Amino acid sequence: MTDKITKVVVGLFGSWAGTMVGKYIIVFIISMVPILELRGGLLAASMLGLPMWQSYLICFIGNILPIPFILWLINPIFRKMRNWKYIGKLIKWCEKKANSKKEQIENLKYWGLFLFVGIPLPGTGAWTGCLIAALLNMDKKKSLLAAICGVLTAGIIMLILSYGILGRVIN
Repeated sequence: MTDKITKVVVGLFGSWAGTMVGKYIIVFIISMVPILELRGGLLAASMLGLPMWQSYLICFIGNILPIPFILWLINPIFRKMRNWKYIGKLIKWCEKKANSKKEQIENLKYWGLFLFVGIPLPGTGAWTGCLIAALLNMDKKKSLLAAICGVLTAGIIMLILSYGILGRVIN
């Protein structure tokens, strides 16, 4: 599913894909987007023919950039916006999604957060993991470290998949 969404997003930025800088911008933006994150960014980088290690660094930075904002600001933002007519429904949906995944993190705490972010499966990643950590009121600094280590791990796994196994199929 991530590869299909990634192809669509790359297609939306079609004119940018003509330059090297444009390709890196596409990969960076994809890495910041919930659901796609680093997984989608590395798949896009592979599809665009970008060098592996530079792509890894760009995707890593793009994926970890939102983490502090999620950990430190999501609860106050949710509190203020929960009662807004349409946005309140979106917030309740986000909280419901996070609560449906929280058992995976709750039992193992920071190791659980690390594994949740680090194993690149559908529905996991830094955005959801940090949202769960924030809703569980886990220590923000420890959660930040666990999430960053998880992104590093997911990146290594996705490098192998997107530039190795899947890279041969896509290209």
